[in-house]
Amino acid sequence: MKHHTINEDERCWQAVLDRDTRADGQFVFAVVTTGIFCRPSCRARHALRQNVRFYADAPAALAAGFRPCKRCQPAGLSPQMKYADLVARACRLLEQDTPVTLDKLAHALGVSPFHLHRLFKSATGMTPKAWQQAHRARRLRDALTKGEAITEAVLNAGFSASSAFYRHADATLGMTARQYRSGGDALSIRYILERCSLGRCLVATSERGVCAILLGEDDEALTASLKAIFPLAQCRPGDAEFIAQLRQVIARLDGNPAPLTLPLDIRGTAFQMRVWQALRDIPAGETRSYQQIAQAIGHPRAVRAVASACAANKLALVIPCHRVVRGDGSLSGYRWGVARKAALLRRETQQEE
Repeated sequence: MKHHTINEDERCWQAVLDRDTRADGQFVFAVVTTGIFCRPSCRARHALRQNVRFYADAPAALAAGFRPCKRCQPAGLSPQMKYADLVARACRLLEQDTPVTLDKLAHALGVSPFHLHRLFKSATGMTPKAWQQAHRARRLRDALTKGEAITEAVLNAGFSASSAFYRHADATLGMTARQYRSGGDALSIRYILERCSLGRCLVATSERGVCAILLGEDDEALTASLKAIFPLAQCRPGDAEFIAQLRQVIARLDGNPAPLTLPLDIRGTAFQMRVWQALRDIPAGETRSYQQIAQAIGHPRAVRAVASACAANKLALVIPCHRVVRGDGSLSGYRWGVARKAALLRRETQQEE
């Protein structure tokens, strides 16, 4: 069925002029002088406007006597759709029980390993190997949460042997499998509640190091937030000696630019860890956009995932998510309030002047 209104035709013509891939699948255009119809994004030379007709889809253009363009193939899947289908099939193969190498995956899909690797990373922000590892980790977390025996859960998740898993347990779960299965109840966490220049703060440590630096106005809300992060851990207030040990953290919150010398216990997914490291590479007094961080970690399309990783940060200032702003330089959300974010950026700018 052909478009009938002038406004609809003009919108379609503009999409053709822009070669807008977002318009693919919404309509096709035909050229009466050649008898060919194309997708809006076709890279062929533009015809004169008076020779162009618009149709709702390929069958309508075919019924009107036009033949499909060999270049953009409007009667079949678009290149973008073909690539998306290829990546979707790759994901299904990667999610089977037996680990799949890149060469075997590419052979099964009928493409070269290099082409598959490039397409997969462009579409998902991850390599096929990283995707497979993330899927195994997710299966393992689900199995442990349901109470499966550790060895059985490890093998069912696709690890070749329990020893292969235990070599990378921390990277996979952020803690041992036994601790994860029990919801972190084997973890012992001590914390302090203090006043700082940014309001009230909670600083917590595990046996590995500082695991949380939270900001707020209310002590009850801060302790509730800590328990939400570590729901089954044993959280208890620290004594006077413990408080003295963490004075440098409070000093950091109050604006002391000296680097933190205490060990850190940073827990997150592989993607979050890469984002957080990129944040720590931003010099004080400077900012980066979410897009710039995504590009810095090699995933330019993962802007939303970068924003989510920033929001999941549990170590205020130490992982400086306050230094990430929108592309136009305006302030975006901040886990501990936009007002605190603005104050931190002003303070750092003044310190660097």
